Parts: sequence; C-alpha cells; structure tokens
Amino acid sequence: MKKVITWGGVAFLIFFVAMRPSAAANVVKSLAGGVMDVMSGFGDFASNLIA
Repeated sequence: MKKVITWGGVAFLIFFVAMRPSAAANVVKSLAGGVMDVMSGFGDFASNLIA
C-alpha cells in the first residue's frame, strides 16, 4: 500500500508540474519561503540563547 501511495504522489507531482508549471513554481516558492522563515526563527532563538 505504501508503494502505491508513493508512486501515486510522484505521478501527481509530475502531472502537476507538466500541466500547471507556474502554479507548481508558486507552490515550491511558498514552501521554500516557509522553510526559510522557520530556519530564521531557529537561528534567532540560538542567537538569543548565546547572547
């Protein structure tokens, strides 16, 4: 079952990128921005612990 879900997700990802490339790029950009915000928060936290 896990393999079916994994391959289904990969197939959907390829389909999404092929059919809606600008929407896919916006999703990736949003996710990357969120990850960068989280990492920035961890960096600020660590700096405040040291200072």
